[in-house]
Amino acid sequence: MKLKKSFAFGFITLFSLTLAACGNGGGNTDDTGSSKAADGKPSGEQVFRVNVLQEMPSADLSVATDVISFTALNNVYEGIYRLNLDNKPEPAGAAEKAEVSDDGVTYKIKLNEKSKWSDGKPVKAEDYVYGWQRTVDPATASEYAYLYESVKNGADIAAGKKDKAELGIKATGDYELEVTLEKATPYFDYLLAFPSFFPQRKDIVEKYGKEYAANSDNSVYNGPFVLDGFDGAGTDTEWSYKKNKEYWDADSVKLDEVKTNVVKEAPTSYNLFQDGQADDVTLTGELAQQAANDPALVIQKEASTQYMELNQIDENSPYRNENLRKAISYSIDRKSLVEQILGDGSVEPKGLVPADMSKSPDGKEDFTKAADDKIAYDKEKAKEHWEKAKKELGIKTLDIDILSSDADSSKKTVEYIQGAIQDTLEGTKVTVSPVPFAVRLDRSNKGDFKAVIGGWGADYVDPSSFLDLFQTGVPYNRGHYSNPEYDKALKAASTTNANDPEKRWDNLVDAEKIIMGDMGVIPLYQKAEAHLRAEKVKDVGFHPAGAQYDYKWTYISE
Repeated sequence: MKLKKSFAFGFITLFSLTLAACGNGGGNTDDTGSSKAADGKPSGEQVFRVNVLQEMPSADLSVATDVISFTALNNVYEGIYRLNLDNKPEPAGAAEKAEVSDDGVTYKIKLNEKSKWSDGKPVKAEDYVYGWQRTVDPATASEYAYLYESVKNGADIAAGKKDKAELGIKATGDYELEVTLEKATPYFDYLLAFPSFFPQRKDIVEKYGKEYAANSDNSVYNGPFVLDGFDGAGTDTEWSYKKNKEYWDADSVKLDEVKTNVVKEAPTSYNLFQDGQADDVTLTGELAQQAANDPALVIQKEASTQYMELNQIDENSPYRNENLRKAISYSIDRKSLVEQILGDGSVEPKGLVPADMSKSPDGKEDFTKAADDKIAYDKEKAKEHWEKAKKELGIKTLDIDILSSDADSSKKTVEYIQGAIQDTLEGTKVTVSPVPFAVRLDRSNKGDFKAVIGGWGADYVDPSSFLDLFQTGVPYNRGHYSNPEYDKALKAASTTNANDPEKRWDNLVDAEKIIMGDMGVIPLYQKAEAHLRAEKVKDVGFHPAGAQYDYKWTYISE
């Protein structure tokens, strides 16, 4: 069934900057738009061994927020749609494309009656209703509840003003759903492929209570794989994805297992790859530069911006001072950071929203060009703003501690930023606190930092995926930046002008200009990852926006 309504997707062009060596990424498309594996047949042991940089903070669909967790969830669960190898949403938990009303507000969805949970029970409409309600329920404290603001009553439920039963999703049969939106949402198909919108089993959640999804045994799965050997969020360093025999499309799944190991040091991963003990590893710095001509090198440029937030929670915080924030930003030479320190294909940012993700409604102008953002390195301006800040704050010195993750690239980045600030802004003393990823997330959420380096990858291909984060009161706004004009522009984009692509675009551009004019958050670089991936590994699904990796179609060809 084709969509009745065709939305204007002019500025929601799919981010397409994946550069895959050896044909390891991407795929061919048939007449129906579904992905096919590249030429070649599986041969040899169908086990893919992947090294990742961090522990998994959560295996709970309603709670997870990070890249590591979402890769796991995307492979062991499945939603109404799944992004294929060409990064297009296609039916998965649904039997066919949703029927959408002419005004773009009502979605009627027929579910795939072949879809089963790993314990053999069918996936039913009530599982989607329960999963969505659980995520938006304030009692769950999901940081992704705000994504449901596009669904009818989602914002009021998340705010505690309405009961979760009033969310705009209902089961009209065992295998039929009706979803009602607050307004037409051009990127809603991509949300239907996002883990926060996947189904969940009420009986399983209630059976395990607080221990639900705390380990791989305390859940059931409906994706191509099942989670195995996962012993605890934030601590376990080894787990696997094993082929799900109950998966409706199991014939398309060639891998028997994906073995995941946490290895934080790039040299260690490099050695494991060279010794044949790992098939996919991430490189940084000199190792990435040295591997430039290696046929196994894969550069994956992401719709992701790494940035530094300054803690503005306390009304007496020095970081509420605009000149201080600008002094810090101007002191950072981002070109040197990406070329000399990271060396993994990451690039200088042009603003908060990454480049090459979103085009204007006429398709002619990249969002970053329209927003005219300039993240400049200028020592003299840095010093000038620092002098102004000292006078306004009545200080001569300032101690700054920067919180970061303890992965190799994170540690190198924070140490570089430390030197840049101290060398440029006389009177500053900068210390660094690299900690495990889960600890960094926890401290960020609690506001336990002076400055923190983190980042964001697009959940869907639209500037709002980044800009919405820093509205007043949003949980991801961990530094508590606030500007009424910024909030006003984004509210206009999501309400008054939601159905007018040109005006909505202008609102989003205005919001970007405001937050960058304030330097409310300090962009550091647009992220890319340099991988060494064994040439025998084929068709790794990579999504620059959304859950990053999909192994449904991956296979080994010796």
